[in-house]
Amino acid sequence: MNNHPFDQALALTLTDVPGVYHGSTSAAYWNMVGPFGGITAAIALKSVLQHPALLGQPIALTVNFAGAVVDGPFTVSATPRRTNRSTQHWVIELTQIGSSGQVEVMLTGTAVTAVRRNTWSSDEIAMPVVPRPEGLLEEKPMTGVEWIHRYDMRFVEGAFPTEWKAQGDTSQSRLWMRDSPQRCLDFCALAAMADIFFPRVYLRRALRVPAGTVALTVYFHADAAQLTASGSAYLLGQARAQTFRNGFFDQSSQLWNEAGLLLATTNQIVYFKE
Repeated sequence: MNNHPFDQALALTLTDVPGVYHGSTSAAYWNMVGPFGGITAAIALKSVLQHPALLGQPIALTVNFAGAVVDGPFTVSATPRRTNRSTQHWVIELTQIGSSGQVEVMLTGTAVTAVRRNTWSSDEIAMPVVPRPEGLLEEKPMTGVEWIHRYDMRFVEGAFPTEWKAQGDTSQSRLWMRDSPQRCLDFCALAAMADIFFPRVYLRRALRVPAGTVALTVYFHADAAQLTASGSAYLLGQARAQTFRNGFFDQSSQLWNEAGLLLATTNQIVYFKE
């Protein structure tokens, strides 16, 4: 097993049933009331990537956080529901034994993998021109949670509020990020970093209210070779919300490598309460 905390958190043991694995939560990626959502999404993706029937590489992952994952063992399953010539469609489920002693569903999800072909390609959205990460200070945007220590984060704009005055005017953040300690990029690491952005309501309102991701979708635009070429360098992430309404808001984000290649785009819907 790789000794990196990320790989330890993703360790899955195959059961007697193909596509069904056992794992356990990691204290290294603990959030306020459960694991960091990004690590749970990465575990869901790992269950697909370990499946012996896998076709191609990930192009989309959606995870729905049905319940708060608790500290301890879990079971995750990945089932290929349909396989075409170049695409494969997956259903994912993560369960735990609840306090009642019954199996409870903590996460549902879907994924699409595909065999990529060389075609005409063009990026419509360019990486913003921002200062290099070496000239920025590393910041830990929140206190009291362990997972933020697993990332080197350097904000260009939209850092975590230091004063809660309920008068923020923007939800946009831009920051450089990479694993800490450094680790070469792959699909699971990219899926986790897609959820690195703190809830946009904190920035827009400058008001710390209960909030949690309900569903997260990641679209992978890079292939495995392009992720490998990105190495362990920084990624630039940009995130903002588009609307806050009736207890929920969305946030969309983009992640580029240092060469300016758009690796992934994401969307999520987040619950908040005042």
